[in-house]
Amino acid sequence: MTRTRIAKVLQDSQPGEQIDVRGWVRTRRDSKQAFSFIELNDGSCMKNLQIVVDADVPGYEETIKQVTTGASVAITGEVKESPGKGQRIELAAKTLKLLGVADGQTYPLQKKGHSFEFLRDIAHLRPRTNTFSAIGRVRNVVCDSIHRFFQSRGFLYVQTPIITTSDCEGAGAMFQVTTLDPEKPPRDDKGNVDYAEDFFGKKASLTVSGQLEAEIFACSLGECYTFGPTFRAENSNTTRHLAEFWMVEPEMPFYELTDNMELAEAFVKTIINDVLERCPDDMQFFNERIDKTVLDTLNNIVSHEFKRVAYTEAVDILLSSGQTFDYPIEWGKDMQSEHERYLTEQHFRQPIIVYDYPRTIKPFYMRCNDDGKTVRAMDVLVPRVGEIIGGSQREERLDVLLKRMEECHLDPAEYWWYVELRKFGTVPHSGFGLGLERVIQLVTGMTNIRDCIPFHRTPKSADF
Repeated sequence: MTRTRIAKVLQDSQPGEQIDVRGWVRTRRDSKQAFSFIELNDGSCMKNLQIVVDADVPGYEETIKQVTTGASVAITGEVKESPGKGQRIELAAKTLKLLGVADGQTYPLQKKGHSFEFLRDIAHLRPRTNTFSAIGRVRNVVCDSIHRFFQSRGFLYVQTPIITTSDCEGAGAMFQVTTLDPEKPPRDDKGNVDYAEDFFGKKASLTVSGQLEAEIFACSLGECYTFGPTFRAENSNTTRHLAEFWMVEPEMPFYELTDNMELAEAFVKTIINDVLERCPDDMQFFNERIDKTVLDTLNNIVSHEFKRVAYTEAVDILLSSGQTFDYPIEWGKDMQSEHERYLTEQHFRQPIIVYDYPRTIKPFYMRCNDDGKTVRAMDVLVPRVGEIIGGSQREERLDVLLKRMEECHLDPAEYWWYVELRKFGTVPHSGFGLGLERVIQLVTGMTNIRDCIPFHRTPKSADF
């Protein structure tokens, strides 16, 4: 008999059907009438399947006491109508097989509340909890939605390198990749580490973004996107930062900033609608147990056109708000999360796209405006999370790009191939980046981004 997932059993199975289910025991309770109730979950859905095991099931006496919380079992039986309140069916067991025991004295996930901080220390077991099994299913739907969104629009999926020799952001917060002996690295005649002796013959790092490489394909094959892990060596111990996270980055030739905005808005709305449609039970759980505003927040996002607000206007609104911010704002400074949330949650009460940021606070590759002060950058801001997408129209003019690189103290020789794209058939093009874990924060209501990725990588933490 083929194993049936519990989600399918609960949705489709009818009384009289013979099925085989397997999973992990959430609870077991014994009746004085010589039978037991097992609540079984296999991760396919939020709900458990109730199984009734009579004493006449072969091996009942020897086995049932070992069927504790966390144990794994295989059960065959007949689907029955359930007399229990709130459940359509249950399973009357015919066979019960213990696959793996779980010592009730040491199994950490007993039937009680556990803090998220505690669960981070047992990340190998936390997917068995309601919260993290729901996060896993939602994350899966979000990833599927991302691919479907771009594939349905004819975008090419490009795998950009994890190991790189260029810093896309120019900020230097990169993890170095080397095979040199850290105790005795080779030195050149000036006493500096000689990276010519390293594996790649030069200094290499883990990527902070696949954008620059994606631009190559956008300027050759058309609309494309990259979706993979990225790395930032920032010593940021906050609820919003990870050292390793997943990023989706589309790049589109012949797109100007307004086209970029339209695509970003459609992208966010599509992801949210897909999650609401495909994960209703999980979303109801998050709304009831994690954040009672989650569904209202998401419905607010999908029901509004994202208002376009120039950076200068946004700063003026913040300055005249009468609010006391932890980080004072003025023209020329980057907005912090508190500023973004004020704009989206209190002033506009809806998602907005802020554009035309000061050139001095943005990377070299963003297209300069004619005013000489701003670049064609955009940030999509949503209630509760703040920035969820950052992007821009790229600088396609060779002379302006070289000037910007000089301003940012970057050596064009190190970006020779990127510069050559502006020599050979340059075109206007645009793109943006969306951090997967920020989306998971948004749609689940989780407050700490470390709980939005299976295994978090943060300063002093690289377990599992």
